[in-house]
Amino acid sequence: MTSHIDNKTKRNLIEAAKKAQLNAYAKYSKFPVGAAVLTENGGIFQGCNVENSSYGLTICAERNAIFNAVVNGQKKILAVVVFTPTDKPSPPCGACRQVINEFGPDAEVISVCNSQEELADRSSVLLPKAFGPNNL
Repeated sequence: MTSHIDNKTKRNLIEAAKKAQLNAYAKYSKFPVGAAVLTENGGIFQGCNVENSSYGLTICAERNAIFNAVVNGQKKILAVVVFTPTDKPSPPCGACRQVINEFGPDAEVISVCNSQEELADRSSVLLPKAFGPNNL
């Protein structure tokens, strides 16, 4: 995959995702996640997972970061970075993939972890033939 974000921006996104992960409320899963999104105007917005004893009310880090961008008037996502403090990177869940598609159907999605291993794909690869705004 050819990246359309420069190395400095990527490093900033990774650091923002790592910092966000420190605030995760992962009382039940014990799986803290941080995310950072890059918007078309260069803004970086963070999110972390926030769990709830009623599991259906839990929100993932990726959606939290995207919704934070939307609250701040940004509705075009260019990239999403997901950080987990694990040895292997974890890609976004299906619900997050659908929300990423809503605001960035061609966004870069990069998953990083404590090791040097990284996963990187476009949203369109992670959620092929997605239903979204272009279908309406």
